[in-house]
Amino acid sequence: MIERAERVALVAERELEALVGVSTPSGDLAGAEEAAALCIAFLPPEAEVERPPSSTEGSAPDLVGRLHGSGSRRLLLLGHLDTVVAHAAHRPIARSGDQLVGSGAIDMKGGVALALGVLRELAERPDLYAEASILLVNDEEWRTAPFRHGERFAGYDACFCFEAGETDPQGRDAVIVKRKAAGTVHVDAHGRPAHSGSAPQKGRSALLALAEVARRIAAASDPGGPGRLTAVPTVLRSGEAFNVVPASGELVCDLRADELASMAPVLDLVPGEIDGVRIEARMVRAWPGMDTRAQTGPLLDEAAKRIGRPLVAAERGGASDASHFADVIPLTVDGLGPRGGGAHAPHEWVSAESLLTRAEVALAMVDALLRA
Repeated sequence: MIERAERVALVAERELEALVGVSTPSGDLAGAEEAAALCIAFLPPEAEVERPPSSTEGSAPDLVGRLHGSGSRRLLLLGHLDTVVAHAAHRPIARSGDQLVGSGAIDMKGGVALALGVLRELAERPDLYAEASILLVNDEEWRTAPFRHGERFAGYDACFCFEAGETDPQGRDAVIVKRKAAGTVHVDAHGRPAHSGSAPQKGRSALLALAEVARRIAAASDPGGPGRLTAVPTVLRSGEAFNVVPASGELVCDLRADELASMAPVLDLVPGEIDGVRIEARMVRAWPGMDTRAQTGPLLDEAAKRIGRPLVAAERGGASDASHFADVIPLTVDGLGPRGGGAHAPHEWVSAESLLTRAEVALAMVDALLRA
């Protein structure tokens, strides 16, 4: 199948332009439906199409395309269509040298385009698999609800996720087989308003209380410790007027660690009250970690032989839906998408050259799995 990489890359560039042309911030129904319609058009005609409910209430349904074959193995290709860039900041694709610049290009419409191309190639070889499916979700960028698709695909032989690809410091192609767990702590503060000029002593500042909570949580960071925990306050909102002691506010903190269990003590650092301000803290998102190094090593070695160059295992701190599948599909590999940069910004970009090299990697992985 590797000889078809050039065709996959050529079509992926065109489909990337079409997908980036649709603005799809998380939660936007019209954008999600337009992007899903494009992907359905890009699926092989043999594919059965399903629109299962999203994990997030109110989001557009997700998209599944499924092929049936006469082989014995089952493979899941995984991606997401939602982005973090608001409509007002959205940029369609524009080429600048090797860079294909546009909102959502690297996270992760470039990967979606490659995954669709791989599925089309699989449609021509039904003898290689029993089932080959693609799952594209619409809520990956800001999901706080439990992930609902694990059971549906449990027992598949492999999951290949097409988040952004990368190379190692030696320039060798890399795929992701280890990710940190990710958690989000949300803290609400309830104080008492007062005039900040004439009677500040009568108020109870939610802002100051939240600042103290932020300090305590940040002090818990221990990236060199046994759990490699990072705890980073990221959002603080409080106050409505320049001359009023803030009576309420909220704080959001991002947590990462090798295991979710390493994050639990962080909530214990948040007291129920600070200087008369009532504090409420809860974990609103908890994504598991992923470590499939042992299960994927032989597959990477075999894929490297097929492409005739090294293919190395790598680690990434960012969260991915691949982590949700790693527990139910032990042979899970991420980072099969193209290389690029600027994720979560309007100027995201994909390397056009990498569409070919990463198509080679993806097809080599598929070939090594299905012909084993």
